[in-house]
Amino acid sequence: MTDSLTSEAQRAAEPNRWAVLALLGTAQLMVVLDATIVNIALPSAQKTLHFSTADREWIVTAYALAFGSLLLLGGKLGDLFGRKLTFIAGLIGFAIVSAIGGQAQDFDMLVAARALQGMFGALLAPSALGLLTVTFAGSPDRAKAFGIFGAIAGGGASVGLVLGGALTQFLSWRWCLYVNLVIAVPTAIFALRLLVNHRDPERGGIDVPGLLTASAGLFALVYGFSNAETHSWTASATIIALVASPVLLIAFVVIESRVKDPLLPLHIVRSRARGGAYVSVLLAAAGLFGVFFFLTFYMQLTLRFSPLTTGLAFLPMTALLVVTSVTAQTRVLPRTGAKPLVMTGMTLGVVAMIVFTGLSPGGSYATHVLPGLLIIGVGMGCIFAPAIGTATLGVEVRETGVASAMVNTSQQVGGAVGLALLSTVSASAAGDYARTHAGLPGLVDAAAVHGYTTGFWWAAGIFATGLFLALLILPSKAGARECTLRTALARGIAFALNLEARAGAATQALRMSNRPLPEAGGSSQRDGSPDRRDAPAARPSP
Repeated sequence: MTDSLTSEAQRAAEPNRWAVLALLGTAQLMVVLDATIVNIALPSAQKTLHFSTADREWIVTAYALAFGSLLLLGGKLGDLFGRKLTFIAGLIGFAIVSAIGGQAQDFDMLVAARALQGMFGALLAPSALGLLTVTFAGSPDRAKAFGIFGAIAGGGASVGLVLGGALTQFLSWRWCLYVNLVIAVPTAIFALRLLVNHRDPERGGIDVPGLLTASAGLFALVYGFSNAETHSWTASATIIALVASPVLLIAFVVIESRVKDPLLPLHIVRSRARGGAYVSVLLAAAGLFGVFFFLTFYMQLTLRFSPLTTGLAFLPMTALLVVTSVTAQTRVLPRTGAKPLVMTGMTLGVVAMIVFTGLSPGGSYATHVLPGLLIIGVGMGCIFAPAIGTATLGVEVRETGVASAMVNTSQQVGGAVGLALLSTVSASAAGDYARTHAGLPGLVDAAAVHGYTTGFWWAAGIFATGLFLALLILPSKAGARECTLRTALARGIAFALNLEARAGAATQALRMSNRPLPEAGGSSQRDGSPDRRDAPAARPSP
């Protein structure tokens, strides 16, 4: 009776799954596009608020700093108090601080609003992926759902460029922040009706030492790379941050291995499949954010594209990314596993970055930009959807929030560190070029493009590193199953039972052929009595 009622309840909830996916996808789109929507608006915002070119990166980095360093806390809060609650709280908070940012009167106010956006995004994003994981758990539509969600995660950044261009050109750069109210408020209202509040029934406390070391370590990592561009690699703040970051992160791992209720249970990342997925997302985001940043300025400042035209120029990449993501997740992944797909995507990333190194001051969109965008679109579609689906596969329901937070942490921290690193390299190369080519006609454009192409060479190295690590870490399809203590014991017992069955069959065959049995450490029956182990078990009487 109970089983039938459960089945009926599941069937009743089935039609709402796609509505839930649409809701969660909308929220994820808002979070991801906010990482890039202001890229297009930066030149206009810079003119209005009068901040320097060196400071403009902090408009993007402030969001990523808060987002990346607080994601694990956001995932843990969702596990403890319920993902519906944290999802709605994140939406409402995101809308409020976006309104504040739209009213910014100076650079500091805008940066503070962006940091608060990142904080509420860290509450929202892991709740969305955790809810998706629970909603489609055991469903035959799981692959399709994660393919769509992965396409949103990968393509949302380019959607942000299109939307940012349209809003900046026809309204104002401030609408790149106001638009979040239009998205967040209706989404929160529908979430109240559609979502179920999933939380851990045996919830423990919050791991405060782990929270402090993880957040401080991630913050120091991103800050160190970002500060290197605006100041230098030898600046005191840069050195202190980059030295403190690994120390804090190592301390975090030590703490997590000893506390009762860890912020991040280490078995989540010890799995080769999940660990490889996190690394793949991190490195792909590191390379991709640089593409958006450099190409945005190249098309606006060198090719003289308008903000809207610049945003539309990324649409071919977005279209291919979406199609590839869904196809890879639903058609290819079940046959090959994630490893070949991710390796293909990383290889295409290397090829695309090499194509972009051919940019020149006299270049054109059709011959210098579009081919690389098409290649990177297919490549990112092969990486994001399979990696995101793999990153939460096999995780217990009570830990989906933290596992989901690791996906978003990888994407945001990878993007922030990659952007900071590539921007630093680009700025240094542009400065060196300007000093060694003084007096050259069109020096400003030539130096800027030289900086971009240098950054793309480094981005090619990032994707090449991702290819090597995917080959090294990700398991093949046959070995991609979860490797926990429980499954390891189960496989060991099954293997032992299989050996025992084979041994019993061989013994019986030897007896049937009247061959002498080999002696084995006193277990043979020397008195000629039958071996009780080979006797069939008596069936219990009814």
